[in-house]
Amino acid sequence: MSSFTLYQPRDSGLHRLHPLTKLTLTLCGVATAVVLPGFWPNYLLFALFLLPLAAWGQIVCPLLRAVWPIWWPFVLSLFLVQGLFWPGGTPIVTLGPLSFKQEGVLFATAMAGRILVLIGSFLLLSLATRPDALMNALTARGLSHKLAYIILAAIQIVPRFQAKAETITAAQQSRGLETQGNLLRRARALLPLLGPLILSSLMDVEERAIALEARGFGRRTLRTSLILLSEQPWEKGVRALLLLATAVLILARTVLALR
Repeated sequence: MSSFTLYQPRDSGLHRLHPLTKLTLTLCGVATAVVLPGFWPNYLLFALFLLPLAAWGQIVCPLLRAVWPIWWPFVLSLFLVQGLFWPGGTPIVTLGPLSFKQEGVLFATAMAGRILVLIGSFLLLSLATRPDALMNALTARGLSHKLAYIILAAIQIVPRFQAKAETITAAQQSRGLETQGNLLRRARALLPLLGPLILSSLMDVEERAIALEARGFGRRTLRTSLILLSEQPWEKGVRALLLLATAVLILARTVLALR
């Protein structure tokens, strides 16, 4: 597979599911994470829903390796901002003129769990689903191929940036740029890395647009695909039950909030 995708090929039940079934699992996980109250339910949702699915798909380690570098910056910023600058609140740790507030820490903990499920859901979809298969499944259900491509590009944006960043880092290191060491040295190396990364990404967008038009992407004609998607008879029922359960959960949460 291309380096511009997170997809991990496996011979597993999760991989054999129809792309729309896996997309439904992802959307239901995201919606559930948003409406669940408190801070423990989302961590349980990750441990009891996403990790078993990843184990079924034999991608637990790739999932954890992909989640961690994206999740921890959010967690760090949440705890610093919410803990230190929560209005009022009960101080639990004092650092000179600043103090961590209990309410801010609890809010940051809840938000960190929510972000964990959001990131984990989309990464699980990316790791277990071929992007071209997902795009074909969406267009086969009547979605515009342009919208399907936007969804596909959004899924691929992280691996594309990672691949370009690794290439640019290797090129700058070959020119003598110091990218390792203490925090100050890494900060100095950030600008020489960001400039080429942004410019190459803009050039990549233009090149992909030209390539798509050269392949007739904008033509309104009947399209065929080399990929044949299979779907088990029970998958439609599972998708309907998942959507129904999520809708009931959202409705119950809304009613409780209004009361």
